Amino acid sequence: MDNSGGIQASLSGRYATALFDLAREGGSIATVESSLATVRQALTESADFAALTKSPLLGRDETARGVAAAAGTMKLDPLTTRFLGVLAQNRRLSALPGMIRDFRTLAAQHRGEVTAQVTSAHPLDAAQVAELKTQLRTRVGRDVNVDLSVDPSLLGGLVVKIGSQMIDSSIKTRLNSLAHAMKG
Repeated sequence: MDNSGGIQASLSGRYATALFDLAREGGSIATVESSLATVRQALTESADFAALTKSPLLGRDETARGVAAAAGTMKLDPLTTRFLGVLAQNRRLSALPGMIRDFRTLAAQHRGEVTAQVTSAHPLDAAQVAELKTQLRTRVGRDVNVDLSVDPSLLGGLVVKIGSQMIDSSIKTRLNSLAHAMKG
């Protein structure tokens, strides 16, 4: 499997690659990807869970017990639950968002898709996401999996990153360009 983009060069990439290899061997890539999406959602929606993954005050065992309890509540698959336990024991939970992103990239590559990281000023609805995927598929020539995030400082528009390409149509960038041009 080609891990282009240097995923294995980073800490999060090495952990994501190990998890991906185990999921591929067990035929559970989609299941693990779904569980990781649940974890990602919990990280953004639950301040307590996010604090659990970042707190240096908790010991390894306390963190592992907390993560195991959270995994049970979220109904995660056994592989993802064990993975979170390993991260807790190794004090690597703070790198979890990057690991989730890298796993999604590996899974998309495995399916022959390209992953686009899309940042918008406001959350996109399902119709907008579908239209964006269609436009990106036309531009790239392959199916595109989108990783959505919101940054209100953009004011409007989108910033799309596909590999080393970046398409920045945000109002913030346009205003900055206009201000720079007016300075002479």
